[in-house]
Amino acid sequence: MGKVARVSGPVVIAEDLEGVRMYDVVRVGELGLIGEVIRISGNSVTIQVYEDTSGIRPGEKVENVGKPLSVELGPGLLKSIYDGIQRPLDIIRAKSGDFIRRGFSATPLNETLKWAFKPTVKKGEEVSQGQVLGEVQETSLIVHRVMVPFGVKGNIESISGGEFTVNDVVATIKGPSGTVEVKLKQEWPVRVARRVMNKLPPTVPLITGQRVIDTFFPVAKGGTVAVPGPFGSGKTVVQHQLSKWADSDIVVYVGCGERGNEMTEILTTFPELLDPKSGKPLMERTVLIANTSNMPVAAREASIYTGITIAEYYRDMGYDVALMADSTSRWAEALREISGRLEEMPGEEGYPAYLGRRVSEFYERSGNARVVSAEERYGSVTIVGAVSPPGGDVSEPVSQNTLRVTRVFWALDSSLASRRHFPSINWLNSYSLYQGELEKWFEDNVAKEWGHTYSEAMATLQKEAELQEVVQLVGYDALPEKEKAVLDVARMIREDFLQQSAFDEVDSYCSPRKQYGMLRTIMEMGRFQNEALERGATMEQLSTLPVRERISRMKEVKEEQVEAFFADLLKEIAGQMQSAGTQMAGA
Repeated sequence: MGKVARVSGPVVIAEDLEGVRMYDVVRVGELGLIGEVIRISGNSVTIQVYEDTSGIRPGEKVENVGKPLSVELGPGLLKSIYDGIQRPLDIIRAKSGDFIRRGFSATPLNETLKWAFKPTVKKGEEVSQGQVLGEVQETSLIVHRVMVPFGVKGNIESISGGEFTVNDVVATIKGPSGTVEVKLKQEWPVRVARRVMNKLPPTVPLITGQRVIDTFFPVAKGGTVAVPGPFGSGKTVVQHQLSKWADSDIVVYVGCGERGNEMTEILTTFPELLDPKSGKPLMERTVLIANTSNMPVAAREASIYTGITIAEYYRDMGYDVALMADSTSRWAEALREISGRLEEMPGEEGYPAYLGRRVSEFYERSGNARVVSAEERYGSVTIVGAVSPPGGDVSEPVSQNTLRVTRVFWALDSSLASRRHFPSINWLNSYSLYQGELEKWFEDNVAKEWGHTYSEAMATLQKEAELQEVVQLVGYDALPEKEKAVLDVARMIREDFLQQSAFDEVDSYCSPRKQYGMLRTIMEMGRFQNEALERGATMEQLSTLPVRERISRMKEVKEEQVEAFFADLLKEIAGQMQSAGTQMAGA
């Protein structure tokens, strides 16, 4: 047992701690505050403490727990709300009130609740790491698969079904190194990525139901996304929409260093949200990790790792998991503060020199993979990381290091948000490096003309940006009719397609089939418009056609009416444009 030598905020220097290893968990002081070893120098050990160190004095005891910071993985994770080091906030509140008492801890998983375990293998069968031994119905939406722990191989010596707690032994496996007991729960160190057999290329999109994302800047299952944006630009709303609508099986939401009132809103609204696909509460497939800005800074640094480890665990069961990290800038700020207290050489803007490596290590834990198992099983972890650059300046180190390792960039624009254009993703600054790889999936599963329609729409928006500069110099009326038509089509793309209401019952989610129908209708309108202009019509005349009102109301069309609506609308556009062109030719 060691003793405290020096205290500097969340960083504590201890001496005489025997048998200590890097990243071991320790208990500091008479209160037993939870900490983690981050540096060893001779007899001196540096510890980052995950709780407030007020009142800790030199000479107080420091006790080594003897294992790294780990999370408990088992039935009961879903529907739970944890802090950054996996302490269950709802249980702590029931036992200690609205504020977490220092040194207080509770088991992450309910150890008294019994789960119905159904074996899927028999006694005597040979099993290996990652193989499913049995199943537990964790929630009405998710079946929890109990797997053989990593590094274990052998024959089933005993296995039984029935009602068990997470600490009960459900099977024993006899292997070369002896008999191993398997419980419903297992532990895994948060800083070590769970292994996979191999990672697969990104070929299937994560369908989000958000038009600007799925059509213009899609993300693959197992992909990585950076969502930088200034205060009030809608980062959190985008992540809420993805949590609710994305076609992932499990959602892990990490609120890392966000404002307390924002996390309170999430904690109160998420349990009330219904899963649109099943009608059941969304929490039945969600894990929330809440680490607000007034919580100890070191726990903020750990919360990201806690979230990704839980996500990897469900991926190993064969599920598609979406991890929402809001926001990684607060995590980087925690790294900077601890690095400063350790008196390390600062890098750019005071961030530690290893910031880029830490960011890369986190995002590299995403991926679509074949998991480690004798059975053929696949799962994915998609990471959507919000970044909060000061003043919206994406040239700062956290944004730049994030953009270097992520393949999708959704650039949130405060000027769009102030004009009430949501999602406020700027279509000229954003990009997706998955676009080419996912195009084949959209063409095979939605429409063969998907790629062509997208390219045409994007070219129109880029042309609009060029023409806007001309308009500011000479005015709209001085433009040729064809260029006025370009601006008209671009306006329809922006207002009738890219704008989407998160609060509208119908418009909140838009299927790829409806997305294609809407965009194709706008582009067809542009083509017919050009033909009418060639026959002598003017934009002033075409802008008053009745069909425009129907185009502006496309968002209100329900999914079951999509095919008939767009077929009828295209006929109406062709008819009205033909009539307008003929009238002008006759005149």
